[in-house]
Amino acid sequence: MEAAPTWTVYVDGSCLGNQNVDASTPAAWGLVVVVNDDGLGRGSGDLVHEDAGPVVTDADAEGYLGAEVGSNNTAELSAFAHALRWVLQQPDDGGVLIRADSTYAGNLADGTWKPKANRALVARLQALWNEVQRQRPLAWEHVRAHRGHRWNERADHLAGRCAAGEAPEPLSFWKPGQR
Repeated sequence: MEAAPTWTVYVDGSCLGNQNVDASTPAAWGLVVVVNDDGLGRGSGDLVHEDAGPVVTDADAEGYLGAEVGSNNTAELSAFAHALRWVLQQPDDGGVLIRADSTYAGNLADGTWKPKANRALVARLQALWNEVQRQRPLAWEHVRAHRGHRWNERADHLAGRCAAGEAPEPLSFWKPGQR
């Protein structure tokens, strides 16, 4: 991406007890949209939007994207998908940079890797990626997890709280690293 993006979207997923997962395993995604982010992790930029939700595994339920189980991987993939869905609803055509701590999700989203699992969810995610990329500049970058990066930690907080069925702390009271 040549010019600075209009939006930086931080995404993360969370799964409670990420072993022996099935369709009922609690997993969730979180996303944080920021403008004027310098990417250094100190929390520069202004929060525009944040959201979180469960990984939906019921094919008949609203919000179903193809996940068959609740897992950390399906949560990370769902976070990317929901970020792209949010971008598609924005009226301008400014660039988007998605920052994620999951190379798995990022490389599947942009088609660098081929899926070995979660194929239906990845197919939906790649279709969203391609649709956004046809409309505006789009890229993703890896950010190291749990290193105090404010917006990545906020996305983690939103996902973790949602997976636990708890409301997130308001941004004004929340501190990076607080789950």
